[in-house]
Amino acid sequence: MLNARISGIASYAPDDILDNDMLSKMVDTNDEWITTRVGIKERRILKEPGTGSSFLGVKAVSRLLESTGTKPEDVDLLICATSNPDYRFPSTGSVIAHDLGLKNAYAYDIQAACAGFLVALQDGSAYIKSGLRKKVVVVAAEKMSSMVNYNDRATCPLFGDGAGAMLLEPTEENVGVIDGVFHVDGEGKEHLWMPAGGSVLPASHETVDAGQHFVIQDGRNVYKNAVTDMLESSLEVAARNNLSIEDIDWMVPHQANLRIIEAVSSRAGIAPEKVLVNIEHYG
Repeated sequence: MLNARISGIASYAPDDILDNDMLSKMVDTNDEWITTRVGIKERRILKEPGTGSSFLGVKAVSRLLESTGTKPEDVDLLICATSNPDYRFPSTGSVIAHDLGLKNAYAYDIQAACAGFLVALQDGSAYIKSGLRKKVVVVAAEKMSSMVNYNDRATCPLFGDGAGAMLLEPTEENVGVIDGVFHVDGEGKEHLWMPAGGSVLPASHETVDAGQHFVIQDGRNVYKNAVTDMLESSLEVAARNNLSIEDIDWMVPHQANLRIIEAVSSRAGIAPEKVLVNIEHYG
């Protein structure tokens, strides 16, 4: 039986930093207000003109190929998770593959918002386990600053830009991507969304003037549902794989809000020193 092992990991974050003091000069907020509510001190912003999420993805995947000694022509699939594609089409994945010379790879995008990287990882794992592909690159690339309203203090402190990538390869050893629990609830659509720019509300002077091309969030509802759903999914995937809390070495949560991370890990009974947190520096 084939398993999908993670044979390499790489990431990229832009050099330009937007810290809380700088942000306080742009919008009515301050370092204490942001830190106590979400635990973020700074975030990275992509400022190079004419660049989008593919630029970030190219940087991360380039590092991945170099660190694993993988030739571009040996990659046969690239899956890109992004909510901020360069264009509606072509796919950001195809742009990344072209820029890196992945001439034998098929590439496509998935849009699964906050869960995007895990969904792409699950997809990539299935390709490996089925034997359809031998070397799969999974990359998440987000130029979140492209959809942030820097006049909205409820959302602009949260988001930064960056990309992460993994290489998946087959193995007969009992290691690799084991399982995942995924749920979706359309009831929360208006709690976190960008109303315009799609086929329901195409871009127009009216939608631009109304600020409908920015991310809009109902923080209280997002917090409540995030804590509940992340906790339930984490406990479910552990239980169905016969793992106790004591068996877990690391919890690597979505870095959305420090209070969410602390609430989920605390309720799950996972010690703080076992929880990976880097939200303070990256958003």
